[in-house]
Amino acid sequence: MFCYQCEQTDRTGTVPGCAGAVGNCGKDAATSDLQDLLVHAAKGVAQYAAASRSLGRPDDEAARFLLFSVFTTLTNVNFNPSRFGALIQQAVAHRARARARYEAAARAAGTEPRELAGPAVWQPADDPDALARQAAEVGVDAGLALVGPDVVGLRSLHLYALKGICAYAHHAHVLGRESAEVFAGVESALAYLAGEPADAADLMERAVGLGRLGLAAIELLDAANTGAYGAQQPTTVRTTPVAGKAILVSGHDLHDLEQLLEQTVGQGVNVYTHGELLPAHAYPLLKAYPHLVANYGGAWQDQQREFAAFPGPILMTSNCLVEPHAAYRRRIFTTGPVGWPGVRHLAEGDFGPVVQAARALPGFPADPDAGPDADPDAGPEARRSLTVGYGADAVLAVADRVTAAVRSGAIRHFFLVGGCDGPTPGRDYYTEFAVGAPDDAVVLTLGCAKYRFHGHEFGEIGGIPRLLDLGQCNDTHSAIRIAAALAEAFECEVNDLPLTLVLSWTEQKAVAVLLALLALGIRDIHLGPTLPAFLTPNLVDALVRRFGLRLVGDPAADLAAALEPAAR
Repeated sequence: MFCYQCEQTDRTGTVPGCAGAVGNCGKDAATSDLQDLLVHAAKGVAQYAAASRSLGRPDDEAARFLLFSVFTTLTNVNFNPSRFGALIQQAVAHRARARARYEAAARAAGTEPRELAGPAVWQPADDPDALARQAAEVGVDAGLALVGPDVVGLRSLHLYALKGICAYAHHAHVLGRESAEVFAGVESALAYLAGEPADAADLMERAVGLGRLGLAAIELLDAANTGAYGAQQPTTVRTTPVAGKAILVSGHDLHDLEQLLEQTVGQGVNVYTHGELLPAHAYPLLKAYPHLVANYGGAWQDQQREFAAFPGPILMTSNCLVEPHAAYRRRIFTTGPVGWPGVRHLAEGDFGPVVQAARALPGFPADPDAGPDADPDAGPEARRSLTVGYGADAVLAVADRVTAAVRSGAIRHFFLVGGCDGPTPGRDYYTEFAVGAPDDAVVLTLGCAKYRFHGHEFGEIGGIPRLLDLGQCNDTHSAIRIAAALAEAFECEVNDLPLTLVLSWTEQKAVAVLLALLALGIRDIHLGPTLPAFLTPNLVDALVRRFGLRLVGDPAADLAAALEPAAR
């Protein structure tokens, strides 16, 4: 096992990376090895799928499999080795079909099919020990002695961005939105990695190209979400429980939440969101369900405490799963790409077992102050809440007021403070930065990093809230649309706006978003709380020179520097 794909990476050794029996995320060595092998197998599928697509015979079934299977290898998604064993066998079957499709297309075009190599001909071993030996040959640090750490780091940058892109595109797929451009881009990028590229300059340029592919995937998902559920609307969301039977839904997947809401209509069960599903309350077609009653708890790293205290079943829909404690392991369910050994997995959108569990469990008592979000000093009528729903459509609807406030000097600066939250030290930076922003600054946020400061009272500027929650990390396209609209209104480039991006990261969706922003030419992004371990000092220097990428520092100093006129 060797893994350094996320911000939880073990940095105590000479070489950063989780290399023991269990990684810091809870993933064991056997599962990590199988994930590496699944990625290797996916590259083989992509080699033939890309070749077939180039001849006008796309295999969209293989492309959908690539999105889903690569998604399962993200941090905190699936920890079940048996699931990965099955996916590897499915990859072999998809590859065989894609190969036959390619060879038929080549012959139909009057050419002899090429003999592809590497992952295209790899065969999984029959026993666990042999699989482990195979994994050692194809892991992320394979070839390190031959090509050096910079090339291995750039290959990893590609792979991790692709994992994020596949996750975003899969979310769009389950809502009925697909893109031949994204399918082709994923196939092409995986096939490129299958060739073990070693040209550092080419790898760096192609990384920016992956940013453009990420933009396409993010835009596709935005269209899928708003197309299915309507544009987000500013909405006040209750954060204290309602008396009655209860189900908690966590992760990111709006489609799974919708299916559960539909299956609980008239069942006398209240549904709560958790973590990155908080913005679901802002979508018109989802908030129309009266039994979607509140948001419970905060960001993903607190789920063990929060889930243990929740008096009903929990449905985990996508990434950000933490090892379930014994206190709730028998009442947590997974679906989609998620999995944990011994936890019941539900397929085909049938959430009947979750509803049955909710009926059998006590639910919340009449006390509205129950739960981990309770204020012990509040009275019995207290109702705490958060305001969400300031997606691009909501913000652009008042763009004239926003631009007028900037021109008058009422709004001096915009700060986008968002991304992933996490358990590692240094994340109080984002609390101090957002809360420390001056009264004439607007703070935009998205992702679960908002839980670091969402409870603070920011107030308003001329009726415009100083804190605008754009949604979950899947709503990144909203931030891009808002920045582009502001730049158009002021007839300047995005980099010339009074706008500072301060991002936190944990996993591979954040890598995809970072490359997307860099592909747009956005400079001087603050990233933290640490830089990715797979970026070597040489690669960091290259990104700093080209894009001005910088590590977060002292929040007060960073705020002061951002507000200096020369900084804009």
